[in-house]
Amino acid sequence: MKGVLGVIGIALGTSVAALGIVVLLAGVVKHDDRLLRRGRWFLFGVLGAAVIAVGAMEWALLTHDFSLRYVADNNARATPMLFTITGLWAALEGSILLWALILGGYLSFVAYKFRKRATDPLVAWAEITGLVVALFFFALMLGPANPFKAVSGTIPIDGQGPNPLLQNNPIMAFHPPMLYLGYVGMTVPFMFAIAGLVTGRFGEGWLTETRRSTLIAWGFLTAGIALGAWWSYEVLGWGGYWAWDPVENASLLPWLTATAFIHSVIVQERRGMLRVWNLSLVVATFCLTILGTFLTRSGIVNSVHAFSTSDIGPWLLAFLGVCCVVGVGLIAWRGDQLRAPGRIDSPVSREAAFLANNLLFAGFAFVVLLGTCFPLVAEAFQGKQLSVGGPYFDRMTTPIGLALLFLMAVAPALPWRATSGEVVRSRLLVPAWFGGLCIVLALLIGARGLFPVAAFGLAGFAFGGIFRQFWVGARARRKVTGEAFPVAWFRIIRGNPRLYGGLIVHAGVVLLAVGLAASQSYGERHELRLSRNQSAVVAGYKVTYLGRDQITTDQKTVIDARVRLQRGSTDYGVFKPSISSFPNSSEGVGTPSVHTGLFQDVYLTVVSSPQASKTVTIAVAVNPMMLWLWSGAVLMGLGTVIALTPRSRRVLGRDPVERPAAGAPPDPDGGEDAVVGPADVAVAGEEVPV
Repeated sequence: MKGVLGVIGIALGTSVAALGIVVLLAGVVKHDDRLLRRGRWFLFGVLGAAVIAVGAMEWALLTHDFSLRYVADNNARATPMLFTITGLWAALEGSILLWALILGGYLSFVAYKFRKRATDPLVAWAEITGLVVALFFFALMLGPANPFKAVSGTIPIDGQGPNPLLQNNPIMAFHPPMLYLGYVGMTVPFMFAIAGLVTGRFGEGWLTETRRSTLIAWGFLTAGIALGAWWSYEVLGWGGYWAWDPVENASLLPWLTATAFIHSVIVQERRGMLRVWNLSLVVATFCLTILGTFLTRSGIVNSVHAFSTSDIGPWLLAFLGVCCVVGVGLIAWRGDQLRAPGRIDSPVSREAAFLANNLLFAGFAFVVLLGTCFPLVAEAFQGKQLSVGGPYFDRMTTPIGLALLFLMAVAPALPWRATSGEVVRSRLLVPAWFGGLCIVLALLIGARGLFPVAAFGLAGFAFGGIFRQFWVGARARRKVTGEAFPVAWFRIIRGNPRLYGGLIVHAGVVLLAVGLAASQSYGERHELRLSRNQSAVVAGYKVTYLGRDQITTDQKTVIDARVRLQRGSTDYGVFKPSISSFPNSSEGVGTPSVHTGLFQDVYLTVVSSPQASKTVTIAVAVNPMMLWLWSGAVLMGLGTVIALTPRSRRVLGRDPVERPAAGAPPDPDGGEDAVVGPADVAVAGEEVPV
């Protein structure tokens, strides 16, 4: 019953997508508005079909219907409710179902948002492109990735349960869906980019239609990556959060190109430049999401993040090739018409800084792509297994990251077109002093090494520039209204959320950079073999082993090592790093226990289980500034939400805030001291990107 219902949903989705393509193509060719209006309803049909299929799978998981192979392989009667529900994306077939559901949601959003423009050829071609993508994924589920295959032979009484790593922490309930919301969301700008190229309407209009959807997808992808790093830190027990694993890199690649696009799209909106570049970034971002799915779900790479193998790889590679050929071919076809009317007037200008920013992001993406894919290509053609590890990525990406921090401070302070050296000096003097002060402070507290000290200094430089932007905007408003600075800051954010949300995201990146530099450069790790009630001192912390506890449930057996952590007269309490054993797994899964402080974490893991003897081996890692890293990720999310909020607009004349100061001239270059509109007195240049 459930399997039949699921197959009906998948078949319905395939049919709806195919029929929608035919109807919309006929409407475009015949210029038939009636067909175009009817065609958009097929996008809602895709969502309905996906809901039926996903509902059938969740029904099967919740009722433990082990007649379905997917349920038998990824569920068990002892699996807790949360991980039973999340079993939907525990393996390949279910994750494709999740992809189809989210894609249906995005397509329905497009159909609803543009319901009054259903007869516009640009919208019609965008809808056709989205339906082609949907058709591919539904076809996958009808073929090699069918989640509703029945068990061959005798139906098992119980299932194997999810991979132990997927049922040992609640983060897995949120990390994959966030990543997929980001991955699949990149389909929307791709749809409109292809539509713009097909119709010849590749000016700035399609950018306006897709900017918010791109930012939403980017925000979800950022959250997914951050949650993945947190999961790695909290579950895997190795004390780190990013290992340049191929699957980790697969999520980073589209994030890098999408970030570049969000920056460079501002230049096209303002100056009409970088049209070819922006279209190329959109196509590249979508293609990299397909590549990421290939790396994650094809079984081609060995990774703690890749939880399934299949023969889906050739299908994904073929679709990736089609997308690349179509995107690049359309850009080449329209090449002469894509020539931008604007040009960079001076290397010391905001557009020049944004271009440099984009080149650095592109270089970063190329380095990561090369290190991730080169071993796979070498193995395919030469039969040799190669490994590209962390040292390569660290060596190649660190200088790029430092340059991006520098541009983060400089770019928002530069006017458009051109400026004088005196203006640049006046706007960057205070941030530069703040960056220098951070270097001195870092050296005084013991920081060593060129790259980490430079990171601290550039982070201070960037933060000083961000603070100056807020200060100038609040001061300008305060001169008009007499409001206190906290109130003025709040009001300028409401009046220009795109600018100030972007600055808050940048502040989050600064905190993230500080956390990365400190944790990767100054952390230390020791292994202690202790008997019961024996103590040892690590980095000033006294670690005492108190004994062990064992808890057995239907799902797993957990052995805790009780460890007391003290420093001087401060007792931080008893921590319980543990090892969990699952019935259908031969290897235990370690769970660390972490004391989090403002400036450092103490990370405790069990190396050898205390079950066999009265002694235990405990790994103690001291990781500096981890809280700064997680706080930076949270701040990036907050800034994204603010940037997406509507701008506050009041009726002119009803509030004295809306009246610019008498005699205050606008900055002709869009400089940061301009009055930007009747609803706000703020830092001008709202084009500062997220």
